[in-house]
Amino acid sequence: MNKITLLFYFLVIQISAQTGISVSPPRVYFESAPGVSSTQTVTVSNVSEKHALDLAISLGDWNYDEKGDNIIQAAGTLENSCASWININKNDNYFSLGPGEKKELEITLTSPALPKDKLSVHTAVLFVSQMNPVDDVDSKGAKIKLSVRSGIKIFHKTPEVIKRKVEIKDLKFDASKKLLNITFENQSDAWTDGKLITDIVNTNTGKKISIAPIVFYTLPRNTRKISIPMQDITEKGSYNASVIIDYGDNETLEMGELNFEYE
Repeated sequence: MNKITLLFYFLVIQISAQTGISVSPPRVYFESAPGVSSTQTVTVSNVSEKHALDLAISLGDWNYDEKGDNIIQAAGTLENSCASWININKNDNYFSLGPGEKKELEITLTSPALPKDKLSVHTAVLFVSQMNPVDDVDSKGAKIKLSVRSGIKIFHKTPEVIKRKVEIKDLKFDASKKLLNITFENQSDAWTDGKLITDIVNTNTGKKISIAPIVFYTLPRNTRKISIPMQDITEKGSYNASVIIDYGDNETLEMGELNFEYE
């Protein structure tokens, strides 16, 4: 199993302004009952100013690791894969885009009439890959052949209402690295996205420090470990840290508190 951090796959890709692919939206969400087909449209753009792109479509599976990085595997490998449910017009499996040109792709997903599992959420990834590398140079001036790939994450869930629940499992302060380490679990049967909101109070002086919110994404039963930077703590003393996991409305909040000493 190869673990790949998809920094280059799920963002607009543009390198040295020589070649690049943009896909929009980067995530596509389907909701349908067994046996029902639904179609959504995504836009693929060639952001290069002078290079035409020959592009190919392929499918894969993906999941998150504990840090929230993406793990890519072959299509149909993971238990929650819906790669085999996806259909692209055969004329769109290979196509070319001139500089600045765009193309709309229709993604059709048909869930099985007789589901083979009891999972309420399935995922896949659709890749758009450049097949004609272009000449470029690296940071040291050496000549290279450059090609890029972009991906669209695909999510599917059944229409049933699913109650979302996130639970904090651990909260610790690492004084040597000035990090607040939190571990939490998505205990719901659906993907759950949100943000961590952290406030630190010096209980000796009453001074409050607000940390920039951290966005997270999870799939069902994912455990997530996130390190919250605490570099703004400079004064020695006693502190109270409160972390709110906001993953919906006011009824879907999880909060943890920690008292610690910084010396």
